[in-house]
Amino acid sequence: MTEYYINASHKKNRINKEIYGHFSEHLGRCIYEGIYVGEHSDIPNVNGMRKDVVDALKEIKVPVLRWPGGCFADEYHWMDGIGPKKQRKKMINTHWGGVIEDNSFGTHEYMELARQLGCETYINGNVGSGTVREMSEWIEYMTFGGVSPMADLRAQNGHPNPWKVDFFGVGNESWGCGGNMNPEYYANEYRRYQTYVRQYAVSDQEPSINNPELIRKIACGPNTDNIEWTETVLKTLFQHNMPAYHGLTDGLSLHYYTVPGSWEHKGSATDFDEKTYYTTLSKACYMDKLIRMHSGIMDKYDPEKKLGLIVDEWGTWYDVEPGTNPGFLYQQNTMRDAIVAGIHLNLFNQHSDRVKMTCIAQMVNVLQAVLLTDGDKLVRTPTYYVFDLFKAHQDAALVASHIETIPIGNEGDPVPNLSESASVDQDGRLQITITNLSCDTAYPIHTHLAGFKAGHVDAEILTGDIHAKNTFEQSDAVKKACFSDVTLTEDGLLFTIPACSVLHLTVEAPTAS
Repeated sequence: MTEYYINASHKKNRINKEIYGHFSEHLGRCIYEGIYVGEHSDIPNVNGMRKDVVDALKEIKVPVLRWPGGCFADEYHWMDGIGPKKQRKKMINTHWGGVIEDNSFGTHEYMELARQLGCETYINGNVGSGTVREMSEWIEYMTFGGVSPMADLRAQNGHPNPWKVDFFGVGNESWGCGGNMNPEYYANEYRRYQTYVRQYAVSDQEPSINNPELIRKIACGPNTDNIEWTETVLKTLFQHNMPAYHGLTDGLSLHYYTVPGSWEHKGSATDFDEKTYYTTLSKACYMDKLIRMHSGIMDKYDPEKKLGLIVDEWGTWYDVEPGTNPGFLYQQNTMRDAIVAGIHLNLFNQHSDRVKMTCIAQMVNVLQAVLLTDGDKLVRTPTYYVFDLFKAHQDAALVASHIETIPIGNEGDPVPNLSESASVDQDGRLQITITNLSCDTAYPIHTHLAGFKAGHVDAEILTGDIHAKNTFEQSDAVKKACFSDVTLTEDGLLFTIPACSVLHLTVEAPTAS
């Protein structure tokens, strides 16, 4: 029997809804065909956005969407994507597939997508090949409500009122595809560029840290375990700044992909053995070490944890599906990916004192996508259902919890058999998510509740063989189901979690008679 302890009266911090964010880049069929088909498409759409895709994403309550990249962001010039579509410049997408980018999806279209989803906006600016003026004018175009050249241009293009930009990334992967910069050089460029990300809604003399009324600025953080980048960038940002300004930033990004093989031979998304399955989960669990490593450095400069660690690119990365464009990064999605997602989301919840936002890469048809499309067909992936199971944690209060675990998997490189997190939502219900990493073993779990009396439990589960997937021919092979095998005990709950599964339980207190 596995013992699981939850103290619902020990509320630790809020789990920001943005932890469940998504990423959409001009890459492969993520934007075009995946999200945007144009107003004249035979595929049902609203202002060019696929209705089936938007409806599916609204079901999982997408809280924030990052755009336009990724590596694409640092070759994107926003003025190419406004005005009449027939007059927009065409370009070659040199990063992803060498295909023509016609810029028919630009600022107005992104803002329309965010409106339909009801989500916050997270825009990544061009530092690598762009200018300070270009970035400054983009902010003016999007957010200035008075009389100005860019506000007038926005009105001419059909949107007289300003939009709300919630988050703005100043550069992307500036250590690599975003300019191959050294950390000190980037940090000084960040200081310069962010100066002109004006806060038109409120006086820009006020610090934006944790202020949702202002644009929250995200600095480019490290690639995986590059602690030198984190240390140098933060040291440079905090130099000669008043403490209230927190280095002129609200967050530091972190990118890490779960790659079971090497970058040259990442491995198949669907054809893998048990050893590779556990190797993949081990690589996913490395996220815990990365968060602790970089958080330790951030604690030196920001002990109050107001500065967010923003994991705005995470997920599995395999070799592309046979016969597809190598630059499109299209891969299938199995229960292995669902378990990876369950591991990550539980980790992000547990570290939500420092992790303030994350974005899975990517939303549709690219890498660890939640949706796949083919013409007018739509498939929800196993990863999609994990986000559905976890959405109850959004803006809930993380509570103290601990589960007994045993090492399983590959000899010399084990993983814990279980991962979990628990929260109390705004209606006072206890939300519990547990992931069983084992490919073949179910575990009976005795959940001990402190500070909470269980009166009723609703539970849902996603489970199946590690290779199970949804296809366009069989789109419902993997989907969530009701889980009724839960017994109330004197001090909590008793249930058995099946192998290779993600379980969500909503526990309500007894109703007054």
